[in-house]
Amino acid sequence: MNPTVERRCWTIHDLEFLPQDEWIVYELIGGELFVTRAPHFKHQRASGEIFQALNIWSKASNLGITIITPGIVLSDADHVIPDVVWVSNERLALLVDEAGHLIGAPELVVEVLSPGQENERRDREAKLSLYLATGVQEYWIANYLTKQVEIYRRENDKLILVTTLFGQDTIDSPLLPGFASSIASFFPTV
Repeated sequence: MNPTVERRCWTIHDLEFLPQDEWIVYELIGGELFVTRAPHFKHQRASGEIFQALNIWSKASNLGITIITPGIVLSDADHVIPDVVWVSNERLALLVDEAGHLIGAPELVVEVLSPGQENERRDREAKLSLYLATGVQEYWIANYLTKQVEIYRRENDKLILVTTLFGQDTIDSPLLPGFASSIASFFPTV
């Protein structure tokens, strides 16, 4: 006989009672609590380089803004902190509450993958499903270990893996007219 374990459904209100520590990140996806430690510096470096490339384009195009590690509250049971997001000016006006929190999905979400089976499950399965359900148009999963970026785009109400880019490949997007960057620039060697 298998014992039944009741699964707890966490909410954003529960996060207030968890220990606050700058080295710990709490995320909720479908009421499941994900706890991670501060990532490897190469993870942070890749996040910064991706942010910088998107931010330079955003400022030049004036079509939207790029935000690094924003907290996004999508529901009482869904609170995530992606590495980088891009939001159009039109959508931004609909996504910010009075307290300045993002309360809806941006058009583009970028996650830099951290090593480990639980991290992979979170980013490749749980977050992919969440971003699909909440209207994200494009999802990039960057891997600093393999120096690659997987591009998922919304097609027929699904986020489909359309390509995986490496090294000297150039990344662009129909969401970001005129944006182009080499994948190598996202992953400095030092």
